[in-house]
Amino acid sequence: MSSILIIQNAQYLGETVDIVVRDGKIESVGPKADIPDGAEVFDAAGLKVFPSFIDCHVHLREPGFEYKEDINSGLRCAAHGGFGAVMAMANTRPVNDTASITRTMLAKAKATWPHGPRLYPVGAATVGLDGKELAPMAELAAAGCAAISNDGKPVGGAEMFRRCMEYAHTYGLIVIDHCEDPTLAKDTHMNEGATSGRIGVKGQSVVAESMQAARDILLSEYLDIPVHLAHISCKQSVELIRWAKERGVRVTAETCPHYLLIDDSELENYSTMAKVNPPLRTPADVQAMREALKDGTIDILVTDHAPHAEHEKECTLDEAPNGISGMDSAVALTWTLVTDGLISEADFIKRWCHEPARIFNLPINGFAKGDPADFFLFDPEEHWALTPEAMQSKGKNTPFLGRLLKGRVKAHWMGGVKIV
Repeated sequence: MSSILIIQNAQYLGETVDIVVRDGKIESVGPKADIPDGAEVFDAAGLKVFPSFIDCHVHLREPGFEYKEDINSGLRCAAHGGFGAVMAMANTRPVNDTASITRTMLAKAKATWPHGPRLYPVGAATVGLDGKELAPMAELAAAGCAAISNDGKPVGGAEMFRRCMEYAHTYGLIVIDHCEDPTLAKDTHMNEGATSGRIGVKGQSVVAESMQAARDILLSEYLDIPVHLAHISCKQSVELIRWAKERGVRVTAETCPHYLLIDDSELENYSTMAKVNPPLRTPADVQAMREALKDGTIDILVTDHAPHAEHEKECTLDEAPNGISGMDSAVALTWTLVTDGLISEADFIKRWCHEPARIFNLPINGFAKGDPADFFLFDPEEHWALTPEAMQSKGKNTPFLGRLLKGRVKAHWMGGVKIV
């Protein structure tokens, strides 16, 4: 006997719709639906419905750093945050550079969240992330990795990075590059500029990022192989990406909520919560990032969710690790981009769902008949405080902690099963 779920009175792209789900698949989306006997009905009056979002850049810390986050807690955070799929970076301990690690991660995800969110591991580009020897990408692809990256420890050598791109492409995988020149970024703790000079902290120049972005773009054009640039943060990088796209280079790029909403003034008081890599940049960079998102130079939004234990951030700025715990607050924070008129609601969905799926070849719900019934309900009017207690992640490390946010995920279904 078929199971039927009906979501009534939801707002989708400006229209009031009923969503009929049969056996975990979308049956129909449209005006008032008939309610058959035995159907489960959920009234979504006043709420928006979005397809489950995809976060293409997270650090779930397992294996090896479960005290910061583990797969169970990370997927719980994703579910409550509106994310139906996450791509987990390889900088675990041991590094995800073998099929056995990939399979272990996937098994843990299936055991703890059998209905989703879905976990897509990202395999290491080089063994141990050390930049010296290519990781066994054929093995990683066969085990279920969705992409390749040395994120957390960028590949500094151009020849090695070229080989990474070529090898990954052979198996249909894209390399995600953490654009950072390791020599220019060494021992830096924030953006290099007026603020770092005023407070006496060694800063990282924008060139440390943009130089690597330029390298990747030139290699992508020469090889005619796509490349994806991670967590872009500055004006110079987006100018290079815009130039590349005009030339037809197969480059895509992402950015995070914090690079669109706050700047390096957050570190005036040496705040470790605002220490992230790449660092928060200047107000001019923030404006450039916002314009790049609006015009499509930046293809997708990600969180770069990087949870840490409380004691790890309770230290001096130079001792603190980089990273912001982002999945709990990302949808509410970036919803302000819609309410501020920077992007449309359709673009909001595109940057969090459709484009990530296109770039990394992942399944999504397009609300067409037969699509997986993966969606969440969002209250655009609810105000809530981002407190440690309100966060599902083990990591409470965010510069937005204590802020009043507007807009909250209220319920989440995957395959027609309510997971939140």
